[in-house]
Amino acid sequence: MTYWYEGPLAAFDTETTGVDVETDRIVSAAVVVQDAPETLPRVSRWLVNPGVPVPAGATAVHGLTEEHLQRNGRWPAPVMFEIAEQLAEHAARGRPLVVMNAPFDLTLLDRELRRHRASSLERWFPSVPLQVLDPRVLDKHLDRYRKGRRTLTDLCAHYGVELEGAHDAAADALAALEVVRALGRRFATRLERLSPAELHTLQANWHAAQARGLQSWFARNGSDETVSTEWPLRPEMSAAA
Repeated sequence: MTYWYEGPLAAFDTETTGVDVETDRIVSAAVVVQDAPETLPRVSRWLVNPGVPVPAGATAVHGLTEEHLQRNGRWPAPVMFEIAEQLAEHAARGRPLVVMNAPFDLTLLDRELRRHRASSLERWFPSVPLQVLDPRVLDKHLDRYRKGRRTLTDLCAHYGVELEGAHDAAADALAALEVVRALGRRFATRLERLSPAELHTLQANWHAAQARGLQSWFARNGSDETVSTEWPLRPEMSAAA
């Protein structure tokens, strides 16, 4: 029997103008597909001219300058359509979608679709839903007492996954995919009997519990920061830009 973590997987990642899903924009994106471990991945890349200033702090992370994006990036509307179309195709083929910190990337894509296509991400999945695998949620649940940070770089180091060119959308997507395969193998006795659809539902519950725990930690330390319990997509805000 071939378990899901040894079978076909797709992965999605973005680079952005910042970290606010309601107002920031996608400047690059990638979808990586791998049919089995050790096989050559297929990569789709998009470079976007966001139509807004690109802060120096964002450029320092991903290396994409406003000038470069204006010269080489495409307008957002057709790009967002193509990304959503491809994710819907993978869902229709039954490929689970790996997204590190899914509420960020998927919510940002949803907001871009609303902004530029008068659409939403959910409209692309009326009958065949996404089956999302989030390495951050999975790792925090399966190894909850391990101390330390759980960024993609940290997870790659912990699970022995090579990450070349961090903060490149394609490199990050492939690394997240490989982390999920490594998680599946390490925790096979707990995961192999679960389908990706079942895991999707479980991760929503696990993320909500993790978010509530983080919210309590913030409260104990005097912070008023709010942590969303929604996964893998945050609900629309009426004031979204």
